[in-house]
Amino acid sequence: MLKARLRKRFPAGPGSAEFALELDLSAGAGVTVLFGPSGAGKTLTLDCIAGFVRPDEGRILLDDQILFDGAARVSLPPRRRRCGYVFQNYALFPNMTLRQNLEFALHGRPRLERRRRIAQMLERFHLEGLQGRRPHELSGGQKQRCSIARALIGAPRMLLLDEPARGLDAPLRAELYATLRQVRNDYRIPILLVTHDLDECFELGDDIVVVREGRIAQSGIPHEVFDRPASFAVAQLLGLHNLLSVEIVALDPLRKSSRLRYLDCEIEGPYFPGHLIGDRVWICVRPRQVRASPRPGRVAPNQIPVTLERVRERVHGLRLEFSGDLAAEDSNGNADEARRVKDWVVEIPPAAMRLL
Repeated sequence: MLKARLRKRFPAGPGSAEFALELDLSAGAGVTVLFGPSGAGKTLTLDCIAGFVRPDEGRILLDDQILFDGAARVSLPPRRRRCGYVFQNYALFPNMTLRQNLEFALHGRPRLERRRRIAQMLERFHLEGLQGRRPHELSGGQKQRCSIARALIGAPRMLLLDEPARGLDAPLRAELYATLRQVRNDYRIPILLVTHDLDECFELGDDIVVVREGRIAQSGIPHEVFDRPASFAVAQLLGLHNLLSVEIVALDPLRKSSRLRYLDCEIEGPYFPGHLIGDRVWICVRPRQVRASPRPGRVAPNQIPVTLERVRERVHGLRLEFSGDLAAEDSNGNADEARRVKDWVVEIPPAAMRLL
């Protein structure tokens, strides 16, 4: 079990703004994803935990052992923390063979133990025929597997992964995900994975921690965080929702319903406890829950008239983007037919609306 309370501040300087990392993080066995934009503090968090960066204050516990305590002035060096680290650029020694890279991680161990562990890792990560090659002679996927094998060969108590799928094509990415699922099942240690790829969160994450501007904006099980963002900032960061500023024009607590005004239209919504008529609130709706159809002669109640602005073709269907910052997804639509229609209506089921 990892428990980390970190405080690290970088003052403003010429050409750079001030940045402060302030977060409390817990992670058990399995994959905890640190998700957020570039510059949010995700890699800095890994570096503080690994011992490469010293926090200004805080405390880091791993299996009840103190790795860092600012108040007690305790800070174990990286080699004593037993954290396996997979860097963005693999960090393999270019002048060493694959086997020598693995041996380096076992420096000081008895010879027979080194041979046994290296043989196990070569077999586990399907690297048997590559042990004599240097990094420049390996593919991206082979380098990645070697980097993970080197991080694990010393039996770490925690694994840190900094955007491990970065730069990999789709087949290699799928291969990496299969490898990491195997690692998660076999080792049962805390794994912190940094990414800003939503698919990666769903593929690998047991838990997700959304990091924004050095702070935790939300955490939980991935599908719950994605379906119920805690704030406008989180919903915007995830990029999965229509974000609509609406005015409450009627509230009916008996029917658990409301009337909302958006784009000069009134639509039915859920009941919003704690809010008053006249309040403006933000709601979010997944595009896949929006119902879009060509505009009939007369717009029906709860329909919002919109103009089609863009059709994006995707692997699993179409994304229709309309005026008013509305989007809908159609898994069975035809792109050419959709483009021929400019005037549409959209309906938003009240059950699909989430208050921010």
